[in-house]
Amino acid sequence: MTAVTINLNPVIQLSDEQFYHLCRVNPDVKFERNAERELIIMSPTGGETGKRNAKLTTRFCLWNEQTNLGEVFDSSTCFRLPNGA
Repeated sequence: MTAVTINLNPVIQLSDEQFYHLCRVNPDVKFERNAERELIIMSPTGGETGKRNAKLTTRFCLWNEQTNLGEVFDSSTCFRLPNGA
């Protein structure tokens, strides 16, 4: 998977709300932000990677149903990490 990192900080510092809006109005583009709040544009995965990811998510869901230790999310879920990413 190829990613492009863009440092927008000298021009604009996107708030969490602006970043969320950017993601919502561009649903076909995978955006992420790192701890430096740089914008990362992710390329889509290929078929083999998508298939592997689906199998892995299924296994986590089945395991979690048995153990009930937490929540399982897919890779497109938006989170804000403690380091700001």
